[in-house]
Amino acid sequence: MSDKVFHVLFLSQRNSARSMIAEAILNRIGHPHFIAYSAGVDPASGIDPETRELLSATGYSPDTLHPKHYRDFGAGDAQKLDFVFTLSDTAAGEPLPEWPGLPVTAHWASSDPVAATGEPWERKQAFSRAMAELERRLKIFINLPLASLDRLSIQSHVDEIGQSKPKE
Repeated sequence: MSDKVFHVLFLSQRNSARSMIAEAILNRIGHPHFIAYSAGVDPASGIDPETRELLSATGYSPDTLHPKHYRDFGAGDAQKLDFVFTLSDTAAGEPLPEWPGLPVTAHWASSDPVAATGEPWERKQAFSRAMAELERRLKIFINLPLASLDRLSIQSHVDEIGQSKPKE
């Protein structure tokens, strides 16, 4: 891998669960070659309590995570981005800005664990499934030979990662 540091933004509806989980995972497994951020279309007032619990239980620190609006990353003086991944259909359907850095973008649809219903154990299971899916996709992503691929090839690979589903 090259010495380049890739800046990656994850977008979801409220930036209280999925996108924060993806940010935490990539900042750990992709360090020092990737720096992740997350934002929402309609940001929540805070991190979802079950997200905080899951991240803490799996060794991630949720203390630095807080919901942000995607506009914060589209301003002219914002960090140049290399990748932007939408995780919710709502975020994918938004008229998003022209991001600084003209990043590669892809939609990695991911079920919203906050919307899960049922018993507490069923909700916890939904959060664990979302985390496992994001972790699997991100492990594939960080192992792409990005330095040796052209933009079209990278786009094809990240689109394919977003279409992949876990084996049952």
